[in-house]
Amino acid sequence: MFFDRNFYNGKKVLVTGHTGFKGAWLCKILKNLGADVSGYSLPSPTNPSLYEIAGIDKEVNSYIGDIRDFLKLKTAFDEIAPEIVFHLAAQPLVRESYNNPVYTYETNVMGSVNILECVRMSKSVKSFLNITTDKVYKNNEWEWGYREDEPLDGFDPYSNSKSCSELVTHSYNCSFFENRSVSISTARAGNVIGGGDFADDRIIPDCIRAIIEKKDIIVRNPFSTRPYQHVLEPLVAYLMIAAKQYDDKAFAGYYNVGPDDRDCFETGKLVDLFVSKWGDNLKWINKYDGGPHEANFLKLDCSKIKKIFNWSPKWDLEVAIEKIVEWNRCWLSNGDINACMDKQIKEFLG
Repeated sequence: MFFDRNFYNGKKVLVTGHTGFKGAWLCKILKNLGADVSGYSLPSPTNPSLYEIAGIDKEVNSYIGDIRDFLKLKTAFDEIAPEIVFHLAAQPLVRESYNNPVYTYETNVMGSVNILECVRMSKSVKSFLNITTDKVYKNNEWEWGYREDEPLDGFDPYSNSKSCSELVTHSYNCSFFENRSVSISTARAGNVIGGGDFADDRIIPDCIRAIIEKKDIIVRNPFSTRPYQHVLEPLVAYLMIAAKQYDDKAFAGYYNVGPDDRDCFETGKLVDLFVSKWGDNLKWINKYDGGPHEANFLKLDCSKIKKIFNWSPKWDLEVAIEKIVEWNRCWLSNGDINACMDKQIKEFLG
């Protein structure tokens, strides 16, 4: 592990967006590490939802509310009095951002303003991490990875709103926290996959839905290249950053969290790997639909986080797909999801 296993024991932690896929996994890890976990979020965004399947609502202090509602957020924040805040609440889908751009900007930009206002007014917070995306960068379709000092300028409303969230965080840090003992960072992760993701418009959930419906998998853009990684990869990196900067503000900054180059896969090849691991004569078909603009080639340069923390990805894409198959076979057979998640977390943390 890249941080002291006992660090989070007894720490008061707030996770915004805790009812989502990544938020539910993060809460599960934090509880396993002994943290006192609270969450603030809208109700689960999918049906089914990992948050409900894994019973996260029974393990954390859950506040259901809109990140755009500052007064409600502030009330919950003051009751929780967190020491550490992970900000994941967002409208996370590119295609949805074309359908609802105003909502996307309100959630992703003003939501970030609201949570940072709560941190600014707080006397309890020592470590804040804003989770954004690899899509914040101005994408030139380069063959090499983007570094933290590259220009921010997401193309679509989702990506652009997360670029704005980065700028908001930078402004608040410069304006309000430079002379305070509060560490502020952002983390830009690649495409996250894992068991329990039921979102629309994501390739692994599309694969699982096809299995349930006994249909071929539909792949809209098989030649787009993305930095795929198992959900535990960035989450444990987030935990590491938040823990390290809690004790030493010198670790605060802007970090890419992504896989090695070998796991920057074309979507079609990712599905090939999934099909080979699942078996059962599963097949996929190319149905490019010419939908809204999305990047064709995107990957991250993670040299900074590797150098500063001696961090490196643990599970390559083949192992990640094996863990996804394991989780979904457990779920589809009405197995013990909590035991499956605990097992995978334990295996990853080592």
